[in-house]
Amino acid sequence: MPIDPYILLLLGTVGLAALLPVRGTAADVASGASTAAVALLFFLYGARLSTREALDGLRHWRLHVTVLACTFVVFPLLGLAARGLVPVILTHPLYQGLLFLTLVPSTVQSSIAFTSMARGNVPAAICAGSFSSLIGIVATPLLAASLLGGSGGGFSADSLLKIVLQLLVPFLAGQLLRRWIGGFVTRNKQVLGLVDRGSILLVVYTAFSAGMVQGIWHQVSPVRLGALAVVEAVILAVMLLLTWYGGKALGFGRADRIAIQFAGSKKSLAAGLPMASVLFGAQAALAVLPLMLFHQMQLIVCAVIAKRRAREAAAEVTAPRPGATTRTAVGTGTRSG
Repeated sequence: MPIDPYILLLLGTVGLAALLPVRGTAADVASGASTAAVALLFFLYGARLSTREALDGLRHWRLHVTVLACTFVVFPLLGLAARGLVPVILTHPLYQGLLFLTLVPSTVQSSIAFTSMARGNVPAAICAGSFSSLIGIVATPLLAASLLGGSGGGFSADSLLKIVLQLLVPFLAGQLLRRWIGGFVTRNKQVLGLVDRGSILLVVYTAFSAGMVQGIWHQVSPVRLGALAVVEAVILAVMLLLTWYGGKALGFGRADRIAIQFAGSKKSLAAGLPMASVLFGAQAALAVLPLMLFHQMQLIVCAVIAKRRAREAAAEVTAPRPGATTRTAVGTGTRSG
């Protein structure tokens, strides 16, 4: 079972925030640094995304529309349906985080990795993940503002200004400057990847520090966390089944169905964490818990499924044709006679 090392770093950051939360002036400095980190993240997202590749992928538009519908329509509907679990199974803050999880765009890297492992349509997975990330820059904050109300930012002028300045403007700046810095970003993607992850760790530390100072962790019990894990497992199972058999019902081939399943059932931790810090502010700590849990869950489950799909593909290639088997059997019988 794959345990994402980055999840361990995130948990370590949460533990550090629990033991040594920032307060007072230091908290203001950390908040400012976190805001700058979010802007840097989305600038780098814009600089990495190849607009030409995304436009080339439009030729397979039915697949991309299917993935986007799963990500931004079906997932949110499941999140809204979970409202009936409050307050018996989930607390309201945990439900808010769960609903936010269903609004986050799909992943790019893990969708590609699992599609490749399962011998699916890798170019389609690349484009689907890119489209989801691109649309999610706008769709996720707007959906969160619509469905989460005041606790998620609401449609206030202040929240919309934060979305534009911290998410959209840096992303567009990265796209505009890609012509000049795209080569540098590509050549140094490993170093910049560390910058990405370090920025997210800073966002998590700031959010969980604020949660500790405000005492919001008294709202969460182990029983509630266990219930949250069960609810998320059900949502993941529904999406995995729907993307696989729904793809078949829509007439997609096996390779495309694999891409749809892995791109349409995922949620991006890298995009969701900084968005939560902008949309939820001081309540971001509880908001990101469901996303962190779902991230690890989807890695474990999808790794198992990808290996199974790969074995099935290998078996189809190596299996002898029925006609060849019959001729062998007849030939053997003749020689024996």
